[in-house]
Amino acid sequence: MTSPAPQTQPTHVPSSSARDRRELAAWRNAVFAVFFLSGFGLAAWVARLPAIRDDVSLSTASVGLVLLAGSGASVVGLIAAPPVLARLGARAGMVTALTTAALGLVAIGAGSSVFGALPLVVIGLALFGLGNGALDVMMNVDAAEAEREIGRTIMPLMHAFFSFGTVAGAGLAAALTAVGTPVVVHLGAVAVVVIGGVLVAIRFVPRRDEVGDPAPHVDGETADASGRQPWSARLRAGLTVWGDPRLLLIGVVVLGMAFAEGSANDWIAIATVDGHGFDETAGALMLTAFMVAMTAGRVLGGPVLDRFGRVPVLRSLAVIAVSGLALFIFGTETWMLVAGAVLWGLGASLGFPVGMSAAADHPTQSAARVSAVAIIGYMAFLVGPPLIGFLGEAFGILNGLLVVLGLMVLSGLAAPAARERSRTVDA
Repeated sequence: MTSPAPQTQPTHVPSSSARDRRELAAWRNAVFAVFFLSGFGLAAWVARLPAIRDDVSLSTASVGLVLLAGSGASVVGLIAAPPVLARLGARAGMVTALTTAALGLVAIGAGSSVFGALPLVVIGLALFGLGNGALDVMMNVDAAEAEREIGRTIMPLMHAFFSFGTVAGAGLAAALTAVGTPVVVHLGAVAVVVIGGVLVAIRFVPRRDEVGDPAPHVDGETADASGRQPWSARLRAGLTVWGDPRLLLIGVVVLGMAFAEGSANDWIAIATVDGHGFDETAGALMLTAFMVAMTAGRVLGGPVLDRFGRVPVLRSLAVIAVSGLALFIFGTETWMLVAGAVLWGLGASLGFPVGMSAAADHPTQSAARVSAVAIIGYMAFLVGPPLIGFLGEAFGILNGLLVVLGLMVLSGLAAPAARERSRTVDA
């Protein structure tokens, strides 16, 4: 069997103000750290949810209603991110977003184990959702810019660092729970790590006019006289990207794969128990298999994308994901469910990060385009799981997952929209 010929990789266009290798490596590592901190903070409070529930005397049903505060605020954060990015720039925007999320963690901890006050917990969840929702857009914008200047596919690895952060956050939570650490001490310590970490990391993120970062000042005067447009003009220009059909098709790719990821995170364990009749341990192991496969796909995906290009990889992964989900839904043997979960995770692993890279393939509007696609993707994370729950209640959880299968088919069909820019021109 003849191996495919190496493809010239024209995916990324270097910046006109070329940065040296050391600066690019520091920028890349800084964004790795931001992704890690986002996942670390998220896992911290999610893992302590049972203790929070007990501290404020919530029923299980009421927990879902309380979580709506965080989900609703996340939507607000997603929508607010582009104007905040235009106003503050990527550097100040990411610091502001992560600090807001960290303050939310402090409020959750204080409301839980100090005051036992549900309203304070709800305020904390809203602050965390607002900050993390805005950060999701901003860090993907910055990651796409770093990837474009580096000239090598690193976006999947960025998202793998988010996964590493969730693993570290969950592991720390498990250890602190085992020794009886109060929620407020745990989440307070995590907040300090998050704020300290982003303040250190952000020093290595370069200022860029295209995302509105203010130029450095020397003796009270602006060192850059580039005549950057006012933030309102940048915002208006950024909103025009929503009229680009190709960008919307990239959004379809991201929508389907983000829907697949979010639905698996929330429902694969329940589907294993309620749909296939296994016990809760098997459900947890099925989720583990999915998450390990997804993380592995993101760690290994960069070189594969550089070797074969986005469109063939996305099409292949869509087939893998559809096959895995079908095997999980219709399988009757244990090995079928495990294989299905692994293929499902592997197939869904690169859709979101590749969508971010594809959106960034524009000489002047990369930040606005990445913001738009990130909003589409994260809306899928927020809307998808409740929709699956509604369908599962009406038709059975396994039948509810069929909508995910259909969206992954659409993602595969829309894959050509993610073609590298120079290949699009050559085609």
